[in-house]
Amino acid sequence: MAQQRSQDLFSRLADRGEEVIGKLGDIPGAQRLLESANVLKERADELQKRLRGLDALERRVAALERKVDQLSKSSGPKKPAAKPTTKPKPKSI
Repeated sequence: MAQQRSQDLFSRLADRGEEVIGKLGDIPGAQRLLESANVLKERADELQKRLRGLDALERRVAALERKVDQLSKSSGPKKPAAKPTTKPKPKSI
């Protein structure tokens, strides 16, 4: 019995939603509103795809940072290269 009531409630809500959507075409400016909503949905989907790509990039950067840390620890401190000494040129008179 309770399940039948919930189905009735959902079917009534669905019917109301269909009625409202049908009436939106009659309202001035509603078409522009619907177009804007569709554009917003498309842009949100595109943004979500881009954000999923950032996760992969973050993992790659983290792996590269670990490798750099390992390489810098294993090589140890290096002595600066000695500068070659040059003899001053004799002055010509």
